[in-house]
Amino acid sequence: SGREVHVSGSAELSAGPDRARVSLRLGSRKGAAGAARSSVARRLEYIAQSARQRGVPEENMTVTEDFSRLENTYQMEAEVCIIFSDFGKMQNVCNLLTEKLGTSVTISPPHFYHTPEAVDALRRQVCVAAVGNTRRKAQEVCRLFGQALGKPLLIREEETKEWGGHIDSHLPNSPDSLTLQERIQNATAYASCRVFAVFEIKGKENRRNKLL
Repeated sequence: SGREVHVSGSAELSAGPDRARVSLRLGSRKGAAGAARSSVARRLEYIAQSARQRGVPEENMTVTEDFSRLENTYQMEAEVCIIFSDFGKMQNVCNLLTEKLGTSVTISPPHFYHTPEAVDALRRQVCVAAVGNTRRKAQEVCRLFGQALGKPLLIREEETKEWGGHIDSHLPNSPDSLTLQERIQNATAYASCRVFAVFEIKGKENRRNKLL
């Protein structure tokens, strides 16, 4: 029939971070090399065991060790980086380690970020939401004139914007005073999408015939 409705529509969505990275630092300074090593090794094992028992996979833990001699003493330093996908578990592990190891371990505030998969999912969702909003707009325009909306003839993504969020696991300099909720909020990613669409307009009669 050649009758068409041209509309544009948009959507905006947000996604909270899906990963958190926590860094734990510990060290020991002793007169004997073996004593310095074993002091750190015992705590490292306890940290790894605590994380494993709470479902953290081995590949999400990275340990780096640094052994040095200072005058007449030996210094052993270690850092454990743990990546969590469950933030409740992360809090449990950190609370437990603070309680059991006290000041002998320094736990960094968590750094929240998005995996590339989470960012891709947000992009897809915002595009689909924009198309849905555009279709509803076209439907309402047709309804205003007593017409029915037909099939889409064209759907074009006009503009997509993204802002906020962290997409890597490297720690930026965020103040230690932030609460967990503030950190999650700061790491939330946002996306908006605008689409343009052309739909066929069907007369009411067509739809009635279809129902018969």
